[in-house]
Amino acid sequence: MLLKEFDYQLPPELIAQDPLTERDASRLLVLDRAAATCADRRFRELPEILCPGDLLVFNNTKVFPARLLGRRRGITSQKIGKHNPALRQYLTAEIEVLLTRQESEDTWQALVHPGRKLRTGEIIVFGDGELEAEVLQRGEYGVRLVRLRARGGAVEAAVDRLGHVPLPPYIRRPDEPADRAAYQTIYAKRRGAVAAPTAGLHFSARVLEALRARGIDRCEITLHVGLGTFQPVRTERIENHRMEPERFEISAAAAAAINRARDEGRRVVAVGTTVVRALEHVARAHGGRMEPGRGDTSLFIVPGFEFQVTRALLTNFHLPQSTLLMLVCAFAGKELIFRAYRHAVENRYRFYSYGDCMLIV
Repeated sequence: MLLKEFDYQLPPELIAQDPLTERDASRLLVLDRAAATCADRRFRELPEILCPGDLLVFNNTKVFPARLLGRRRGITSQKIGKHNPALRQYLTAEIEVLLTRQESEDTWQALVHPGRKLRTGEIIVFGDGELEAEVLQRGEYGVRLVRLRARGGAVEAAVDRLGHVPLPPYIRRPDEPADRAAYQTIYAKRRGAVAAPTAGLHFSARVLEALRARGIDRCEITLHVGLGTFQPVRTERIENHRMEPERFEISAAAAAAINRARDEGRRVVAVGTTVVRALEHVARAHGGRMEPGRGDTSLFIVPGFEFQVTRALLTNFHLPQSTLLMLVCAFAGKELIFRAYRHAVENRYRFYSYGDCMLIV
């Protein structure tokens, strides 16, 4: 299939720039695959839309302030020279480092911008020098391997102090202190994501309680959102795209809950595309069953994929030509998804991370 087949037009004003005051006040488009219909609802109505016995599977990854703004470590003014403004500008230019995946205790995969002239061995400093990143290795499309060092050794604490919430680039404003809570699910536990699993942002304590009272079960898995989720497709044919690996973990309790629901004929409802990828990755490796464990997944779900576990999906609206849009097209059919997206545009739904959502049943 061609990348251009997954394009659509979205008025820029429909891209949500801020979260709603109340998480569960977002709109919910319910897409029924069997009936090929869609209905406009509110997210706080989700408990009455789902059925008793359904099992909701959440991704409990926790976003950390992974976006760091720094500069090259300077050299002495004698070496710079008073009459070398180009070199001085080169050394003082702002460098953005987005930590995307921890490879060891002190080394990280990162996206660096601008990174074309940044050489192996160079040092980027953040704040007043309390945190540094040394470039160890260069990769494609701005990817670098960096080693972090903090004054006093507390790297995680320094990142938390100096880092910014990694809001997506289509949110055209700087991050604010309020984003540290807003760009985080209320059930986030396991630190490691550089983007929120946005389908979960709509859940409030009252919605979770209403789900429990209606007899709708829940369990949690972990997939740390990284490059694999938001890396653009750069190939004309989507089959040639390769997903970056992302780490996941499924506990024994979660595996047992999912297998039990399936054995009893109850629906497994994935909260977000990250949950789908983790569940379907494990199912493909274990004959359709869930097994506890941890690992990496590079699963790329496109139309024609055979889903083994996921029976319903709660998801936000996704960017044109993105792997996430391809996943939902695989789940519901490209024609039906694009019809639903046209309905969402015509009815002025809010799109993307801080936007509204869709339940595909």
